[in-house]
This record gives sequence, C-alpha cells and structure tokens, in this order.
Amino acid sequence: ELVIEAAPERLELKRELFARLSDGVVSEDCVLATNTSSLLVTAVAGAARRPERVVGMHFFNPPPVMRLLEVVAGAQSSEPALARARAAGEAMGKHVIIAADGPGFLVNRCNRPFALEALKLLQERVASFEEIDRICRLAGGFRMGPFELMDLVGVDVGLDVSRSFYEQSFGEPRWRPSPIAVRTVAAGRLGRKSGRGYYDYTDKSGPPPQYRPPDPEPLTAGGGDGVIVIAGHSSLAGALADAAAEAGWDAVGPETAQERDPPFLIVDGSLGEEIEWPLQGGPQAICCAPGSLSMLDPGGGAVGFHALLPLEQASLVELARGPDSAESAAVAAERFFATLGKRTTWVADAPGLVLGRIVCQVINEAAFALSEGIGSAADVDAGMVHGLNYPRGILRWADEIGLDHVLAVLDGLYEERREERYRASPLIRSLVMSGRLGAQTGEGFFTHED
Repeated sequence: ELVIEAAPERLELKRELFARLSDGVVSEDCVLATNTSSLLVTAVAGAARRPERVVGMHFFNPPPVMRLLEVVAGAQSSEPALARARAAGEAMGKHVIIAADGPGFLVNRCNRPFALEALKLLQERVASFEEIDRICRLAGGFRMGPFELMDLVGVDVGLDVSRSFYEQSFGEPRWRPSPIAVRTVAAGRLGRKSGRGYYDYTDKSGPPPQYRPPDPEPLTAGGGDGVIVIAGHSSLAGALADAAAEAGWDAVGPETAQERDPPFLIVDGSLGEEIEWPLQGGPQAICCAPGSLSMLDPGGGAVGFHALLPLEQASLVELARGPDSAESAAVAAERFFATLGKRTTWVADAPGLVLGRIVCQVINEAAFALSEGIGSAADVDAGMVHGLNYPRGILRWADEIGLDHVLAVLDGLYEERREERYRASPLIRSLVMSGRLGAQTGEGFFTHED
C-alpha cells in the first residue's frame, strides 16, 4: 500500500493528516508519502505512528508533463519504504532520483543560485533583468531566463522559498533572500498571475512571447581574415583557437606570433596563469574568469569577455569595458566573435560577467550538496534536466567547462567581493588540486573516456 499526501504546504496541517492516517486508517505496513517541496520530510514524519514508513515523493509541476520524481529519505525512512516509493514512481513512467532530507532536497537546492545570483547581478547593475535573461537563453541554452522563470512560478512564491531556505540553514549566505524580490512583492508585482512581475504581461498584442522581443537567429560563422593570437592553456582557449581556425583566421599562440603579421586581435583565454611570451602588437580581449577586467588589466586598453564551453551551444558572447578600454579593442572583439557566429552584448565589468557567475554558483551549490551526501552526481544531473529543463546536467557541464575554470570564477568573485556566498566548495578545490579538471583530464565529477 502507498498513500500520497498533497495537502497545502503547512507543516501543522500535514502533521495532523499523517497522525490521523496512522490512527487506524491505513495498515501498519502502508507507506505514507508527502509531496512537500519545502518542508522537511522528517518534521512531517514525526507525527506518524511509524515514521520509518514515511518518505517524500516530490513531483515537479506540471506532474503529467515533467518526468522527474524526487524520492526523499527522511531521518527515519526505511529502505523498504523508499523502495516502494521508487517502484511506484517508475510504474508511473517517472525518472526517479533519491535525495536526502534538507532544504529544497536535491534539485531545488542546486537550482537556488539560478534566481538568487541573477538578482544579485541586477542589484549590482551588471546587467538589466532583460539582458540577464537574454544571456542565459542565447549564451547558456536555457529555455527561460531566471526572471522569466520567477515570473512564471510567482515572485512571492520564490521569495517564500528563499526565506525558508535561509531560516532552515540558520543564515547560510548563499541562500540570503534578495531585497529586490522583497520590493517587487511589496509592490504587488507577483509575476504572470498578477499581470506584472519583472515583465509586463498586460499587452496581449503581437506574436508570442508578447512580454519580450523574440530572440534573433544565430549568425553564420566565417569571414575571418588575418592573424588572431590565442593565449592560455585552458579548455576555453583551445576551443577558441579551433573555432577561429574554422572561421578562416590564422590562429596562433603567442610563442609564434612574432613570425606573423600584426594580429587583428590578441585573445587572452588563460585562467590567470603566467604567459611566458609578451602579448603585444594589437588590441586585446581578456577572459574575465579569474577576475574583473579592472583587476586583470588595471589601466590597460583591453576589453573583457567571457564564455562557457561548449562554444557551439552559445550564439552570444558577453563583453565588458574597463575605464581605459580602447575603442579599437571593442570593435575588434565584436568583429572576431561575429566571425565565430556569435552575437555580442556589453555588460558591466565583473568576475565571470553574467552567465559564468550564475552557472558557476549553481555548480558550486551542487558540489556542496554532493559533498554533504544529499544525492549522487548522476541524480543531480538527471534532476536538473528532467525536473528543471536545464540544457545539460550541471555537473557534466562543469566537467566540460573545466573545474579549473569554475574555481577561477568562484575565487575571483570571493577575492573581489569578500562575500561568504562565493566561497568555493572544498570538493571543487580538492578536484582541481588533484588534477581532476573534468573532460580535459578524463576525470572530474565523472569519469570521461576519449
């Protein structure tokens, strides 16, 4: 037997229901499952006569469409009870993952930074909310940006979840609610359900989506003509060199640049490592992974850029100016990335810019959850794809980006912001220190075969 409860998200209501069910309504070996998404399964189970028979079965909305089912083990949940819940989910055609009890369980916990870091970027005026969403869609492959998603779910609902996380964790800085969300809710802008959230949904004219312009078609790659110098040993530098060569550029490293004509652009794709050969003789674009452009090139004329692998996923690359950035570098960077088939957008200077900061914070949260035993790496990735429509599993994505790249962004943010929310997971640091950088070395969160 299995009974699934789907009462409103009020702890006392659920506890009262479970106490009544345990009082002779169901058999002694019946498994009681709560569909809570925000309450601790252990707290609900405490009211049951046999708490070891209580589990969580977290369905994702809308349940008929979303394939994921998160089976949650409370502190006293037995293996037979968990097995029965898993079997029931699989009989429904769901992809079942197992998570330990805790704020947000596995999937919603890992996804928290998608909204919270976007709100922090908006608060710091790195980019507008429309541009943050556009970057996530075009550069990251997400179906919806974080502000679109917050409006869809309900800005008030998201704020309540943030407050719950923050309270349950006794003030974990990574989960601190945003004052922007507080003000938005106070103004009655709750999202689509109220007609206005971050976007305005009152105008129904024009083709969908009516609340924003449609995304442009990707550019066609090609048309490179001249020398491009690509510096650095990162996976990103290697991918940029390959893409530049395919686009028609004479892509060379700094060690052979002196033998060529003056470069059209010098692209520093390093992650902060020392470049033995001088980078000179042309305009420069510097990867803003290990820090902001202002920190990496103080007083210099370079522009900043950032992109995440795989490059073929992205139709957009972010650029940033510093106080002394040369216009020639800005023009050259726009032209270079256009030949790679990438549109460009300008954002304010910051470590990781927009997409890198959001994605690396999601990876960081997933690594914390993994190290705390909340779930497995495979279940993290399955949950993000099947439960939240991520373009790829977040930990396999981390391995493809390169864990050294992820750590560079996190350390750059911590170094410049001095905020505990940006402290890197010890698991990520341990993997990097042991040389397990992901796909490029054959091992990271996963083992990769050539």
